[in-house]
Amino acid sequence: LAGPDVFLPDAVEIGRRKADICAQHGLTGLYPLDNAVDLAAGDVSLAIFRGNEAMMDAAGAIIANLTPFRGPGADAGTVYELGYMAGRGKPLFAYSNDPTTYAERVERTHQATKSSGGGLIDRDGLVVEDFGLSDNLMMIHALDLHGTALVTPHKVPADIWHDLTAFEVCVRLVADRAAGK
Repeated sequence: LAGPDVFLPDAVEIGRRKADICAQHGLTGLYPLDNAVDLAAGDVSLAIFRGNEAMMDAAGAIIANLTPFRGPGADAGTVYELGYMAGRGKPLFAYSNDPTTYAERVERTHQATKSSGGGLIDRDGLVVEDFGLSDNLMMIHALDLHGTALVTPHKVPADIWHDLTAFEVCVRLVADRAAGK
């Protein structure tokens, strides 16, 4: 269960809720904060990294929360985890509670404008990826080819960090695949 949820003030509770939803569908949800890490250790960041990789190695699939985090795109750590799992040939499932396109979010957050050629450029004059996708094409097509399409709601929920409706859709997709459906 990957995503920036670990940074929420109630991260442990969110993890429990997600694990409970998984259990209701016959799955075991592995949440990063379940790792036993000594936060006083000098190499705590490396211990977190190793614990998360070990958890991914043990997992049969990934459900990644790709809701934009601290910018117009998904959390960088979660993107790494998605690629890690794809590289190991494990099924990819993901959701985002923001149904807008990546280009729309960049336009809103980075004062993007139309170039003379009609494409979007950001405030630094850099081209904005605009394929009408929810996030970077590498993530979206990894999902399409190694799992299932990104799950998004029709509109942004009132609380993007606590609404688990799209997450539960992903859990059902994983359970169905595990059952051979």
